[in-house]
Amino acid sequence: MTHLKRRLIYVAVAVLLLLSAGTIGFTVIAGYEPFDAFYMTLTTVATVGYREVHDLDRAGRIFNSFLIIFGVTTMFLAIGVVTQSAIEMELGEFFGRRRMKRMIDKLENHYIVCGFGRVGRSAAAELQQAGVPLVVVDRSPEKYERAQRAGLLAIHADSTKDEALIEAGIKRAKGLVAALATDADNVFLILSAKTLNPAVNVAARVGDEEAEQKLRTAGADAVFAPYTHAGHQLALSLLRPHVVQFLDSATKSVGLDVGFEQVRVAPGSELASKSLRQLQIRRDLGVIVLAIRRSDGRMQFNPPAEAVLEAGDFVIVMGEIANLHKLESLMTGATA
Repeated sequence: MTHLKRRLIYVAVAVLLLLSAGTIGFTVIAGYEPFDAFYMTLTTVATVGYREVHDLDRAGRIFNSFLIIFGVTTMFLAIGVVTQSAIEMELGEFFGRRRMKRMIDKLENHYIVCGFGRVGRSAAAELQQAGVPLVVVDRSPEKYERAQRAGLLAIHADSTKDEALIEAGIKRAKGLVAALATDADNVFLILSAKTLNPAVNVAARVGDEEAEQKLRTAGADAVFAPYTHAGHQLALSLLRPHVVQFLDSATKSVGLDVGFEQVRVAPGSELASKSLRQLQIRRDLGVIVLAIRRSDGRMQFNPPAEAVLEAGDFVIVMGEIANLHKLESLMTGATA
């Protein structure tokens, strides 16, 4: 429970106790009917200045005097607390937005997730788990708040608008996930993103398979149909359950500390211009080379030991997470 909520609960409890005590007091001491006692308590603590419901005797007036003192004090405190809470909420939201904007402005080579629905949440969770910087953009207040509760940088805006993408740092972004509700919105988003940053890598969600080509024409580098993919996985889990279990374990870190990675052979790396046989990656690091994506775009699956790595190639590997990090250091490190 937040400090603000706890404070408001205390105020509500204090007011209820005050009204209850006044109602009981007027009922017992002044002999009022319960409703008359409640009405007398309410008018007293609210300081509206109405006359007494019924004439009070000396004991009733003594009780009413104390009720006025405690009642007015409690009501003033309640008004002060509510006012302070409202101001704190407004200021907190204002300074929170400013702080978040400063953090977003400092991002470089980050990822932007547009749309925080089921697909967007999954993409954001995967990026968050990978430890890369990301920003969520959604025009729904509920989804915007949900992203904030998940500890993510978020912008409450329409991502199809250029201003929202610029605020999210599209010109400095490395990648963008287009996961809006409709294919038309995703097409418009991709066109806007590619116009602002032609180099940004865009992965898009498509609802209708017939719209896939339109998204690619708009500039999407990768297009995924969640329902088609889910159907494929369901059938595959029946036909080849052990394969699915292995892939889930490797890609979701379920039960195995292994994963897939793509590592770029940097210019100047000590591994460049050497064959897989010379490198002995599997023997020394326990990492399996699954494929090599050449700098010209060709994909070489299950490369032979004679395959030579060149600067600019991407090596798709599988192995334990710690060993993958070691290989990445070797691939990207320059020789002394």
